Amino acid sequence: MNWGYKILVVYLIFVTGMLFLVYKSSIQKMDLVTTDYYGKELKFQEQIDETKRADALSESIQYEIKSNQLLIKFPKDFSGKKITGTAELYCPSDENKDVKQSISLQDTLLTMKITSANKGLHELHIWWSADSVKYYFEKKIII
Repeated sequence: MNWGYKILVVYLIFVTGMLFLVYKSSIQKMDLVTTDYYGKELKFQEQIDETKRADALSESIQYEIKSNQLLIKFPKDFSGKKITGTAELYCPSDENKDVKQSISLQDTLLTMKITSANKGLHELHIWWSADSVKYYFEKKIII
C-alpha cells in the first residue's frame, strides 16, 4: 500500500469519527434551567428584595420530610394571616422530577406530596405574599 492510500484511510477515519460525534451530540438531551431565562433575569432585583424581606423575619422557614410528604412551616409572623403564593421543588438534573404547588392557606403549615421518584438533590423555592407584601425563600435540600 502506497502513501496515497494511507492518507485516504486516515481521512476516512477522521470523517467517520466526526460524523459519529455529530450524531451523538444531536441525540444528546439538553434540559434548560428555564425556558424563559431572559424574562426571569429582568425580574431578579425583585427576587433579591423579596429574599431580604424573608431574611428579616423573626425566624426562617422550616421544612421536614415525613412519609412521602414535605412539611413546610412558615414563621410565626404569619399566624392568622392569609398566605398565597407558589412552592416549587426544582430538580436541576431532570425537569420531570419538578413539583409545583399553589399556596393558599390561613395556617402556617404547608404539605407537599413527594414520591420515591423525587429522590436526589432539589431546590426548594417558595414565593408567597401576606398582607400585600411579597417574600421569597430558597434552599437546597436532598430527598
